[in-house]
Amino acid sequence: MQKVVSVRDNAQEGRPMKSWDPIWEKIFSNRPWGKYPPEELVRFVANNFYNVPNRTAVKILDLGCGPGACSWYLAREGFSVFGIDGSPTAIHKAKKRLEAEGLNGDFRVGDFIELPYPNSHFDCVIDIESLYANTFTKSNYVMAEICRVLKPGGVLFSMTFKDGCHGDGSGKRIEPHTFEEVTEGPLAGRGIIRFSPESAIHQLYALFDDLNLEYSIRSTNNMTHEIAQWVISCRKPLNGD
Repeated sequence: MQKVVSVRDNAQEGRPMKSWDPIWEKIFSNRPWGKYPPEELVRFVANNFYNVPNRTAVKILDLGCGPGACSWYLAREGFSVFGIDGSPTAIHKAKKRLEAEGLNGDFRVGDFIELPYPNSHFDCVIDIESLYANTFTKSNYVMAEICRVLKPGGVLFSMTFKDGCHGDGSGKRIEPHTFEEVTEGPLAGRGIIRFSPESAIHQLYALFDDLNLEYSIRSTNNMTHEIAQWVISCRKPLNGD
C-alpha cells in the first residue's frame, strides 16, 4: 500500500492546508437543503451493514455532512454516527435535527484535509457529493486522510459528479475537469466544482482495493439536460496501516 503522508508533513512542504470553501457557509445559511439520503446510500448501507449483530459498534463518518440528512438516516438505523463539515451553520442544523428525535451523533466543524480523528477509527466513511468541491490536488490529500481514519478492510462510499453533467465546461477552468464560477445547472454559484472522468476516479481512489464504479444519470428541465454522478465503493486494504 502507498505510504500515507501526513497533512502536517505536507504543510511543511508548502502544500495546501484547506479544502473547505467558505461559500458553503453562505449556502447553508441561506437555503433549505435535502432532508433525506439518496437511495444509493441506503442500498449500500443495507448491503454492507444491516446484518451486523451490533449496529452501535459500527462507526460511520459522514464527510461533508451538511445539515445531517445522511447522518439522521444512519443514526435512525442504529449506527454510531460522526459528521464533519466546514460550515458551523450546517453542523448546528445537523445537531438539532438528531436531537429533535432523541438520536445521537458526534458532529464537528472541521476541514477534510486534516480529519480530527485517530488512525483506523471508522468502519465506513461516506462522501455524498462533498469531495467534488475540490481540485484534484486537494482531493488526493483528503483521500489519504480518509484512508488513514478507516480501519483495515473498512469501506468508503462516495458519490461525485461525472463529466458531462449539466454545468460541465461552464465557468472558469482552473484544472482539467475542474471549474469555478460555474454558470449553468444546479451547481452554478457553488465555488469550485470538479466533473470527474473515469480515468480521474481511478487515480483518486488508487489507495483503495475492490473499486466498484457505477454511474447514474437523470434528466432535468423537461429532458433538456442531464445530471450525471459516479457511485463509488471501495475498501481500505487489509494490510493498510
